[in-house]
Amino acid sequence: MADRRLQVFYTVARQLSFTKAAEQLFMTQPAVTFQVKQLEEQFNTRLFERTHGKIALTPTGQLVLEYAERILGLSEEMGKRVSELTGSIGGPLLLGASTTIAEFILPRVLGEFKARHPQVQTHMAVGNSETIENYVADHTIDLGLIESPSHLPGLHTEVCCDDELVMICAPDYKLAGQAVVTPQQIAGEPYISRESGSGTRDFADNYFRQTGIAPEDLNIVMELGSPEAVKGVVETGIGVAIMSRATVVKELKLGSVVAIPLAPRLIRTLSLVCPREKFRSRLLSTFIEFATHRMREMASRQ
Repeated sequence: MADRRLQVFYTVARQLSFTKAAEQLFMTQPAVTFQVKQLEEQFNTRLFERTHGKIALTPTGQLVLEYAERILGLSEEMGKRVSELTGSIGGPLLLGASTTIAEFILPRVLGEFKARHPQVQTHMAVGNSETIENYVADHTIDLGLIESPSHLPGLHTEVCCDDELVMICAPDYKLAGQAVVTPQQIAGEPYISRESGSGTRDFADNYFRQTGIAPEDLNIVMELGSPEAVKGVVETGIGVAIMSRATVVKELKLGSVVAIPLAPRLIRTLSLVCPREKFRSRLLSTFIEFATHRMREMASRQ
């Protein structure tokens, strides 16, 4: 319902990049530039300063951004409330999920939710926990599912379910036959780690610190940006890794890796995050209730 030019301006202002805004809006960069130029002509003033390949908001642009955020928020709330009067649940559901949740937990939840509510169109962004938090804070998405507690004060966090992290290794690795493994034992092995910003990485690092091991003292042989990459390297027998048990269900059945509980056990909580002050639609509330219930059921069966 809101003016398209205002939506485009808002996205550029949040990203401070015409290129990133074009990617997010699925538009060409010239089309984004044209929409912003039209808005500047309407107000007869510049909204951005353009210097050395970078852009920044002018004082007028900052004022327009404040109003744009309020206008777009009210427009979205109006649309959702009018839709709810029809008694049906439908419309766009803008989600973001950290890599582990997006690849190994959420697909089944989304499929089941779509079967119950076929009028819902789900769009999901995938990134590490830090990236998803920022998307929620920027109002790029309605809801994020992350692997570590939120670090941003403007976000509301709801614990969704427990998730156990375990050490994985190849079946013929020297630690494969153990019932449990300690952090001290892992510290003496070649270690395959997730990248900085990953919820799994943050949680594992904190675990090592709490057991008296500095993460920088680990024998890290690789840092990889996805669970699939980590598993692939571990299967070669080059070293060990710490991962969510939910990510290795298939590999355990195939026998390509072994999962060994940690001592002390390492259990984290997966969380839902959304803006504190943002109106929560019936669609979003229904999805949160459904996703939380199903994820807890799935976690209890592992």
